[in-house]
Amino acid sequence: MLLEEKTEIAEEATAINGFIATQHSNRPVFNKKMIIKGAMWLGLLSIASVGAVFFYSHTGDTIKALNSIKLKYILLCFGMVFIDLILGGWRNHIFMRKLKPGLSQWVSIKANAANMFMGAITPFHSGAGPAQLYVYNRHGVKILDGFIVSLITMGATLLFMPLAGLLAIWGMNNQIESGLITILLKYGFGVFFTFLLVFMLAFWKPLWIGSVLIKITGMVSWIWPARKDRIAKWTETSYSKILNYQQICKKLINDHPLLFPLSLLITTLLYLNKYCMQYVILLGLGVHTDLLQVISIQILIQFMIYFAPSPGGSGFAEAGIAMLFSQIVPKSILPVFALLQRSFLVFFPALLGAFIVLKLLKNHTVAVNVQEGSKT
Repeated sequence: MLLEEKTEIAEEATAINGFIATQHSNRPVFNKKMIIKGAMWLGLLSIASVGAVFFYSHTGDTIKALNSIKLKYILLCFGMVFIDLILGGWRNHIFMRKLKPGLSQWVSIKANAANMFMGAITPFHSGAGPAQLYVYNRHGVKILDGFIVSLITMGATLLFMPLAGLLAIWGMNNQIESGLITILLKYGFGVFFTFLLVFMLAFWKPLWIGSVLIKITGMVSWIWPARKDRIAKWTETSYSKILNYQQICKKLINDHPLLFPLSLLITTLLYLNKYCMQYVILLGLGVHTDLLQVISIQILIQFMIYFAPSPGGSGFAEAGIAMLFSQIVPKSILPVFALLQRSFLVFFPALLGAFIVLKLLKNHTVAVNVQEGSKT
């Protein structure tokens, strides 16, 4: 029975990789037009949002604050960005090295940077997972294996973020005013718990997910009868994939039971590094405040914008900074702080990810052109 299951899984993986390879032979997963459009929206929304914060809180001391930034703290922030990239890559690599022994850790770091870039320029963070899979696949990793690793690390994030959010709300000691912040928090908890529930059911009760999927697609087929055969085929394929993913995930975690707790630990360190970066930025601006309060505020901002409908959470992030950090940061400092915070958390890592993705796309395009030229 086990041999038959392994054979089915192997056949499914081969089929998926064959399909992806066919798609890649004609066009890459991403194209420059889509990347440029997303990057432009990220830039425009961020500029507009930071500009709004500037006009909202601008005083004569704002320019003075910009000129008095302490360089040593800014250099320390660059070091923390480097740590962020290493931890993000290692969080994937602890699983990937079991599925593909010998794979360089540098590949996982590049995949993580691409993840951060595409997540920053797409709404709801939707481009992050495909970008990571693309980088891994270009370095010889099966799409199925890459998806499994993404699924497990996403599970660690889905567990960590709501717990951190609850701790932050408790740590804020009822300092959160009703309004936009509470709406965004409710939205964040709703989305996270929905994804976490689906993740847990897909892992422990795949048959339930499959039956729900069949019922939903049955209703869609009834409403849209012209697409009945295509929908039925998609349902059957998706159901099979859910079962196969669950089997491989279970085997990976059962064979290496310490990996998921280690992933949770790395996830905690990863986000603590992000949260503490805000404190270092404030020190660089000459603001001395409570570290735990800074961490609590940043947890809430990160939690609210993770699945925001704008690229990189632009607009929502700056609004959160203006509303929450205004409690502990002088009004004149807010625009400069917002610009530095977004730069170190989003823009600088995204620039590195953009370089990696565009270079891979260029190499891929050259390889495809050479392949097509040899056929003719």
